[in-house]
Amino acid sequence: MFSASDDLPATAAWPSLPFEGWKDTCATLHRWLQIVGKIRCARSAWFNHFWHVALYLTARGLTTSPIPYGRRVFQIDFDFIEHRLLIGANDAAVRTMRLEPRSVADFYRELFAQLSALGLDIKIHPQPNEIVDAVPFAQDSAHAAYDADYANRFWRALVQADRVFKQFRSGFVGKCSPVHFFWGSADLAVTRFSGRTAPQHPGGVPNCPDWVAREAYSHEVASCGFWPGNDALPFALFYAYAYPEPAGFREGRVRPGAARYDAAFGEFILPYEAVRQAPAPETMLLDFLNDTYTAAADLGHWDRAALERTPPAFPPAP
Repeated sequence: MFSASDDLPATAAWPSLPFEGWKDTCATLHRWLQIVGKIRCARSAWFNHFWHVALYLTARGLTTSPIPYGRRVFQIDFDFIEHRLLIGANDAAVRTMRLEPRSVADFYRELFAQLSALGLDIKIHPQPNEIVDAVPFAQDSAHAAYDADYANRFWRALVQADRVFKQFRSGFVGKCSPVHFFWGSADLAVTRFSGRTAPQHPGGVPNCPDWVAREAYSHEVASCGFWPGNDALPFALFYAYAYPEPAGFREGRVRPGAARYDAAFGEFILPYEAVRQAPAPETMLLDFLNDTYTAAADLGHWDRAALERTPPAFPPAP
């Protein structure tokens, strides 16, 4: 499926991403991404499970994709190579903002000024979601770090996760999400569905209405993703979980040896660093994704014959 000749050496393609080295930048960037994501949410048609709010990976960063505004469309892109935010409409020149050390409040004010200059009058809920310290964006002067090197490393890690997740997704013909970036928790995720409804989710996500979680988990899922970490788990990691979690799931045999079930988070986790250092990172990550899905699907009695297929071979190098 993957060939070492298809890309950069693993050590170059999978960058080091120690949480302690960039946690301040991570916190600031997370809030900037929330502001942009909320703009997409405010103007987009409603999709099931909140798929309409997500951002998508690009060859240079992350994008909202086109957002409707009447008969116009506009788009906001993070460029983590030249460290710019690009705001453009289909009938106007692109406006740019520098991605550099600046407060969340300053970023918020300038972005909405740029939108106004493009004739885009947009209102969002002006506070973060899924963050305990939910200081309104316009008042947040505390988060103002931006290390360009680490922002670029984070995006490069997303590039690798995105391509492996897409290969993993190709083996499923049932209902499945895109590979997309959720700005609420700052994770890249892909979710498979059994086709059955699920018990009502209990909610309890910080600064997020319970009905949001109930819509997101209205149906049975096996989900996986990549997350940069936080103070409670201070390292980047891959995760996998099932909702509802079937009996025996947490005791499932999951490769590689570095993977474990974290009871506090209710997920299997695999440190990004273990994948990065592996001789074949893609193979290690696919083993983790396949084993956790298999445990969820088998123990949850999914109709696997109807939901799966042998994935096509990964495209050869040109």
